[in-house]
Amino acid sequence: MNNNSENNINDIKIGNIGNTSCEAILPLVSLKPLNEIEKSIQKKYRSDLWSPFIRALKEFEMVKDGDRIAVAISGGKDSLLLSKLFQELKRASKTCFELIFISMNPGFNKINLENLKKNLKHLNIPCEIYDDNIFEIAGQIAQDYPCYMCAKMRRGSLYTKATSLGCNKLALGHHFDDVVETTLMSMFYMGKFETMLPKLKSDNFDIELIRPLFYVEEKSIIKWVRNNGIAAMNCGCTVTAGKTSSKRRETKELLTQLVKNNPDIKKRIIQSTQNVNLEKILGWKTSKRKFSYLDNF
Repeated sequence: MNNNSENNINDIKIGNIGNTSCEAILPLVSLKPLNEIEKSIQKKYRSDLWSPFIRALKEFEMVKDGDRIAVAISGGKDSLLLSKLFQELKRASKTCFELIFISMNPGFNKINLENLKKNLKHLNIPCEIYDDNIFEIAGQIAQDYPCYMCAKMRRGSLYTKATSLGCNKLALGHHFDDVVETTLMSMFYMGKFETMLPKLKSDNFDIELIRPLFYVEEKSIIKWVRNNGIAAMNCGCTVTAGKTSSKRRETKELLTQLVKNNPDIKKRIIQSTQNVNLEKILGWKTSKRKFSYLDNF
């Protein structure tokens, strides 16, 4: 593999699965030893990975003494990095907390499942893989648009598993770009302004969801896996082939074009979610009622 192009994150193979585009993020080098992979988090990628990870933990008070945190591993690049970041935190932090690693098998094919196990073993992540046939169920009950139902069911399954293990928090691998894209998608396709929160309490379970990669950019995660030779799972879904187009993919492509003219535009979008001026908003709502700017006109 060509090491001279190790920072070219645009060298990503695209494979069509029906009407969806599945990014195949391929390693640039052979799989590196565990100690080198772990060291790169604190050394080579400290400013890109470790620092924004710690920033989110501190700013949103995600980890406290006595926490028992379930880290959900999907097999993709984001959750593998999240797991290693938490292991580094456990070694370096004075905060007393426990880590439990869980991975739900929603119906992965044999190749993806074996690759997941291989990565967990090499990265020294003691993870419990449990079966929950969500792909098949979601495909049956929501045949035309199964993605929303699948995501909802997967979240519920992880909540159930985490609480059964006595965890009070569930960590997911949503990153900075996920937050930006979700914010835009809520406006473009749902007619509302809302974002992906860094932490929130479950409505139906006694557990708190946290997103420690809130400030970690996807391009930095891609560099980390590719330059360490990690072949993370690229697309594990067996349901949506030929059924759905990806609104998230469309939003990603739009942002790619916007970033060319304004490199900081993603940061500005995140800042907008923290600087909402209610005096210049036509209306807003809570879980209990709606408000209009005319209420106090």
